[in-house]
Amino acid sequence: MIKYCDLKKINSAYGDELREAMLRVAESGWYILGNECRTFENDFAAYCGCRHCIGTGNGLDALTIILLAYRELGIMDEGDEVIVPANTYIATILAIIQAGMRPVFCEPSIETCNIDPCRIEELVTERTRAIMPVHLYGLAADMDRINAIAGKHSLKVIEDAAQAHGALYNNKCTGSLGDAAGFSFYPGKNLGALGDGGAITTDDDVLAGAARAIANYGSHKKYVNLYKGMNSRLDELQAAMLSAKLPYLDKDNGRRRAIARQYINRIRNPHITLPAADKEGNHVYHIFAVLTPWREQLQEHLRKEGIETLIHYPIPPHRQEALREYSGLQLPITEQIHREELSLPCNPAMSDEEVTRVIDAVNSFSPAQPLL
Repeated sequence: MIKYCDLKKINSAYGDELREAMLRVAESGWYILGNECRTFENDFAAYCGCRHCIGTGNGLDALTIILLAYRELGIMDEGDEVIVPANTYIATILAIIQAGMRPVFCEPSIETCNIDPCRIEELVTERTRAIMPVHLYGLAADMDRINAIAGKHSLKVIEDAAQAHGALYNNKCTGSLGDAAGFSFYPGKNLGALGDGGAITTDDDVLAGAARAIANYGSHKKYVNLYKGMNSRLDELQAAMLSAKLPYLDKDNGRRRAIARQYINRIRNPHITLPAADKEGNHVYHIFAVLTPWREQLQEHLRKEGIETLIHYPIPPHRQEALREYSGLQLPITEQIHREELSLPCNPAMSDEEVTRVIDAVNSFSPAQPLL
């Protein structure tokens, strides 16, 4: 069986570095907010091209803390609106809600599956305070147009970069394309920890200070609390794991791109829509997503061929029971993507033989019957 994402195999490539990092942390006697976290924060900020990186407990917290920091600074308030792509993972929506704000769902482009800039401005109201583009599947959103709209209406731009570690846009790295960004280091990410972890990146000194305090009980100094904060800190062990893997991120992303090129160039099945070719080499293919009206049939066909696939994501946010107040929205493009998306294996641990097996299996698929 070709696994969709074999984390044991992926992490074995960094085995010596990970073991050394674990031992270093275990013997240090310091496990929260120490040198490992500071080192990773400095290195990841430099990698992204930002002045600040603040480690958090996970990616959801990273986005939530950014919004809470803007509230504490008087830039946003309870009930303000944040425009967000309708086809994102629910965590993006939950961050907005948990910060006491209101998500406004924007349809994506069917070609990129990212938020459609042509649809953003019609959603701006007097309560809109931010746009939260998601670099879905590892492809940076159309940030020039998004930033232009934000500038016109004095809005903040907060990147959800949870799937886009190392992705580029106009030679700039995700995490440096807006006012702030939230990252996830969930184990399956392009830069994944061995547990949960996240980070905020920004060039805004004031925002960074507020966010760092909020993530640490609202405190810069022990027992002195400026804000009603939370406990969301990147621990020393996960920071050390990420520091060990960060030097390999560009190489690993290069392998993902090479696999994606093989898929795009060699899959020739008329029943499947492939992602558009990434001519600039900016996409980091956290997810290689194909669309087909025969998704369940294709998934079962690939399973029988010994290939594991995943669906990102079977239910759109506005159709989730948890967000039933938005169930009346009509979002046909979003619903098509969630109805048709299937993710093929695409990770740096795959061999060339495995890539060819996936290609041959996809090409051999034929639906049992056409759609009516």
